[in-house]
Amino acid sequence: MNEAIGIIEMYGFVSAITAADAAAKAADVKVIAIDSNKPANAESVEVPLIMAVKIQGSVSAVTAGVEAAAQAAESVSGLINKHVIASPTDDAQKMALRVSVGRDKVGHIKNNA
Repeated sequence: MNEAIGIIEMYGFVSAITAADAAAKAADVKVIAIDSNKPANAESVEVPLIMAVKIQGSVSAVTAGVEAAAQAAESVSGLINKHVIASPTDDAQKMALRVSVGRDKVGHIKNNA
């Protein structure tokens, strides 16, 4: 069985790093991926980059980590959404491990297909 997964979605790269740091300091979680996405309306929003931090650990640790990360993201540039998957399927686990950061440089992140 896979460990719980937490996903925190926010605006901006600095916010994502701050949120990942807060989650790792708040609980015994592992940051498993950081994703980026440029929304279709990027020109009309103040922070045109949407980031998602994904963490993994026990349900209680992930819940605490998600809450800490959400507070950190909100204080920097704004929280979009947060969610905890207590018992992810194997397919959900595979999707959580996928990352988009660095895709603009071929081969930048090993096994990032």
